Amino acid sequence: MSGKRIFVLNGHPAETSLSRQLAETYAASAEKAGHDVRVMHIRDMSFDMDHGFGGYGDSKPLEPVLEEVLSNLEWSEHMVLATPMWWGNVPAKLKGLFDRALLPGRTFDTKGKGLPKPMLTGRTARVLLTSDTPGWFFRLIYGNALIISLRKQVLGFIGLKAKFTHFSGASHPKDGAVSNWLNQANVLGGTAQ
Repeated sequence: MSGKRIFVLNGHPAETSLSRQLAETYAASAEKAGHDVRVMHIRDMSFDMDHGFGGYGDSKPLEPVLEEVLSNLEWSEHMVLATPMWWGNVPAKLKGLFDRALLPGRTFDTKGKGLPKPMLTGRTARVLLTSDTPGWFFRLIYGNALIISLRKQVLGFIGLKAKFTHFSGASHPKDGAVSNWLNQANVLGGTAQ
């Protein structure tokens, strides 16, 4: 069996972060297991995050780095997104990437009747989500809102079937927690899940 084509996107805007460690651990494990891996860090990307007054018919031209993101999404069979949860959502720069790059004609089709049709079907995704919110609180009080948003309104909207791994207590992890989380990312990468 040949390896999968995997696109790993680190959505944390800092140079060093737990999200970056998780993304790089996943990528290294996937490469070691024989998968073809492309990695991008949002920190290294320069683009205008504001969609502005552009609409679907007259959107801003995409910067080369956003074209690269789209190319990697179209190339991949599996996408991995490592991101923190800040104020109940993803970091602003990652949200800006979604706003600017996930446009009709490349990621979903609005030409037919009814709801837009996803154009990147047949692909899977894994989200490595870090937060300070305990898992039980995230589920019971917040109703897994960010997971639902990413699963249905972002990744699912363009055709990716996503699974999530939530690492909570990220700012002040208990002893051994980070090494356990990195081990989970290592296992997931090795199995391309």
